[in-house]
Amino acid sequence: MRPLFPLKPPQRYRTLRSRPKGPPKRTPKFRRPLPFVAVIKELENPNDALNLLQEYQQRGYKHDYPSYSAIIYKLARAQKFEAVDTLLYYIQRNDIRCRESLFDALIQHYGKAQLVEKAIDLFHRIPSFSCERTRQSFNTLLNILVDNNRLADAKNFFNRSSKMGFRPNSISFNIIIKGCLEKGELNEACKLFDEMLQKEVQPTVVTYNTLIGFFCRNGEFDKAMDFLEIMTQKKIWPNAVTYALLMGCLCSLGKYKEAKKTMFDMEYRGCKPGIINFGILINDLGKRGRIDETKSLLLEMKKRRFKLDVVVYNMLINYLCKENKPAEAYKVLVKMQVEGCEPNAATYRMMVDGFCRAGNFENGLRVLNAMLNSKHVPRLETFCCLVEGLLDCRKMHDACFVLGEMEKRKVRFPLENWEALIMDSCGGTAGVNLVNELIDPFK
Repeated sequence: MRPLFPLKPPQRYRTLRSRPKGPPKRTPKFRRPLPFVAVIKELENPNDALNLLQEYQQRGYKHDYPSYSAIIYKLARAQKFEAVDTLLYYIQRNDIRCRESLFDALIQHYGKAQLVEKAIDLFHRIPSFSCERTRQSFNTLLNILVDNNRLADAKNFFNRSSKMGFRPNSISFNIIIKGCLEKGELNEACKLFDEMLQKEVQPTVVTYNTLIGFFCRNGEFDKAMDFLEIMTQKKIWPNAVTYALLMGCLCSLGKYKEAKKTMFDMEYRGCKPGIINFGILINDLGKRGRIDETKSLLLEMKKRRFKLDVVVYNMLINYLCKENKPAEAYKVLVKMQVEGCEPNAATYRMMVDGFCRAGNFENGLRVLNAMLNSKHVPRLETFCCLVEGLLDCRKMHDACFVLGEMEKRKVRFPLENWEALIMDSCGGTAGVNLVNELIDPFK
């Protein structure tokens, strides 16, 4: 008979007599040190990364690619590019094999810091690090060139792609098309679109969205709809972003009802509305001072079990503050935290500015404290507005606290603001003399 259940192999059991001889193993009293990469990730100050590298080397720790890449990522995010160059030189000299993802990330960081020439140089040097250069880093380079207003250079690289051993894909074409449209070169973008078809590179929904977005930004709704029809004929189905672009265009033309109808019609066409679509409608209502009407949309989102993201929460907070309702905006801030959505720097900034505009500087200071504890840094204008308001309310201790936080972050209170404060406080000749006395050392 076959057993009903698979039989497990017989297990061997140890008796007391079969216990191995020798002293029992002692559990270590101290925890083993964390791996180097984990320690690097926990560092708040990137300047400590290189010191830690040397410290571990002195302990006999042998570093490999993960160690160096973790430090480079940390330094690059802080834009400590001289230290990055030092490590890259060491990696190259010691022939440490690297992954292309490291150089891909560095090219992006160079692009964000507007160090385009360094990005180009690194792209050319990738093979010298015993690393194969692929279309991934090529597309990344194209993208940072376009983002840094270097479309001519991007086109030059694109046209020389075959000489470098790359065949442009849809992402490559999409980047150049995006750059052309940002420059208003519609004819050039259409030529590239035709070239895609000639070279049998299939346009994607991103390609069509880029073109549709151009027409929508220019208020040419009918032309945008023409491209929507073309893409559906090609059996490339529009997504939530496609409909969001069309809805945004309708809203900009003052056709809110049509935009709302478009959102509910898209479901019949096989595309479920997303948060981005509801966000378009909420944003339009806020712009027109009808923020109270968003309640029905929020209720609909709740029915669909959508979890609001920081973008939607920021819209609500922004427009409530603009309507001089910071108390209601603060309730939204609390709700988003309860719902597990982390506020970003913009959330806190709008909230502090909203309380300041309403003359509620004490609550503004409370939100600023939460912002600083979350490791976000306010803008200079936000700091200045709060300091001036606290001084007007004779909250000297609180104003000094804010000035101290500014000093910690190397943000200086402008001299002209000091001048205005002193003139308001002292007035007349005494104020002018005191201002001159304070300013003279800085001349």
